[in-house]
Amino acid sequence: MTWSTLEDTRRIAAELRLPSRAFIDGAPAAARSGALFETLNPATGAVLATLPLCGADEVDRAVAAARRSFRDGVWSRATPERRKEVLLRLAGLIRAAAPRLAVMESLESGKPVSDCLKEIGGEVPDFFQWYGEAIDKSYGDVAPTGDAACALIMREPIGVVGAVLPWNFPLLMAAWKLAPALAAGCSVVVKPAEETSLTTLALAELAIEAGLPEGVLNVVTGPGETTGRLIGQHGDIDAVSFTGSTEVGRLFLQYAGSSNLKTVGLEMGGKSPFIVLDDAELTPELIDHAVTAAFWNAGQNCSANMRQIVPRRLQDEYLARIVDRLQSLAPGDPLDPATGMGPMISAGHRRRVQAHLERGRAEGARLVHAGRVDPALAAGSYLAPVVFGDLTAGMSIAREEIFGPVLGTLPVDGMDEALAVANGTEYGLHATVFTRDIDRALHFARRLSCGTVAVNGFTEGDVKTPFGGWGKSGSLARDKGREAMAQYQQVKTVWIGLKTPVDRRAGGAA
Repeated sequence: MTWSTLEDTRRIAAELRLPSRAFIDGAPAAARSGALFETLNPATGAVLATLPLCGADEVDRAVAAARRSFRDGVWSRATPERRKEVLLRLAGLIRAAAPRLAVMESLESGKPVSDCLKEIGGEVPDFFQWYGEAIDKSYGDVAPTGDAACALIMREPIGVVGAVLPWNFPLLMAAWKLAPALAAGCSVVVKPAEETSLTTLALAELAIEAGLPEGVLNVVTGPGETTGRLIGQHGDIDAVSFTGSTEVGRLFLQYAGSSNLKTVGLEMGGKSPFIVLDDAELTPELIDHAVTAAFWNAGQNCSANMRQIVPRRLQDEYLARIVDRLQSLAPGDPLDPATGMGPMISAGHRRRVQAHLERGRAEGARLVHAGRVDPALAAGSYLAPVVFGDLTAGMSIAREEIFGPVLGTLPVDGMDEALAVANGTEYGLHATVFTRDIDRALHFARRLSCGTVAVNGFTEGDVKTPFGGWGKSGSLARDKGREAMAQYQQVKTVWIGLKTPVDRRAGGAA
């Protein structure tokens, strides 16, 4: 599925019906207080939509609807075949609506529309399909016992789930959480990021069309410090899955501790290394992966490999090839199918990234390349790619998550130093290693302290592989794979005591 022209996407944008309400108990809902907030188009700075700022009343209503639907069993006790049917139908509806949803997401997030279409036309429905097909293939266990007992190990839905989403991959992150939670039989209250609420609201309407019972999926809109906090503190939510910053992840642990000790799954920040060992060839493919690792989604990616560790003798050649490759990666209109990089999510976030860059220069990082933003884009929150060389491990831009279009090289001497620098971080989400030696690849994969290691290509895996972090990047919970469903399930043991049966015909023991 591809776009043809900018005129095509602009025509779809002009015809869009943007959501304007939250979604509670199967229907659009306003905030009873009348409070509203605006979501902006980061490419133009213009107001895109006005949405309800959901407070305690709306969160309570959403949680009550989710609890009622869970308790009544309309979804939690539906047959596996029924839940599978609904999720497969939802996957088909998402595919059919993908062009409209992709344009909507591009408008609200600033992501290039081609990237949005790839995700929403492919990955998002694939998640609902994969977990839908997994429902009737997930088994419990029978523990080994003697003849005097039978022990069953059963997995049941955990109950009402709160899902709190980030703004960088709006509908994809919704699918990462909603597909396994719904497949497990849970009811969900989801809060999208206040910057990017529209496609999640549109997804809720498609879910009802697919046959999901009312109350099973609810969407409350508003900022994290109000609406998100209310979800974290709510005493009738059984589990929360959060993707976002480490700072806010800490708050959700506090919210759980001060309320009902709900289960909390966290996928947070990162400072992921891209490691080029001295036997690797600086091929065009390697350089493409290096650029993608740092600049995909304008660097607004928790697993971005901005911290690139290269042999000292190769650093200058490596940087020259990176800069040459960047000539074809200029920021542009996100609705243009030819655009490879959009704006930052907001003017405020752009200022935060710029502050990191200024601090890096002040600390002695060598500025190798600073791209240019077309003056015609001045109304938007654009920032061109920036490349630094000669970073040291102690520099703030080598330690702190920047979340912007920045690449910096840390030159090293030898494999041991490369590994030490790579692990010299409090984060542990992702790493990429380039080498032609499989022994070296496995050596690094086993010793890198992170949740995902990609070898000879930047990737986060696919729906089948779990994704999550170590250290300040996350908790034991995982998105994706069979492991994702585990955070939305409870384990129950049923121990059945058995008596030795009597053979009544013989009048004795069998």
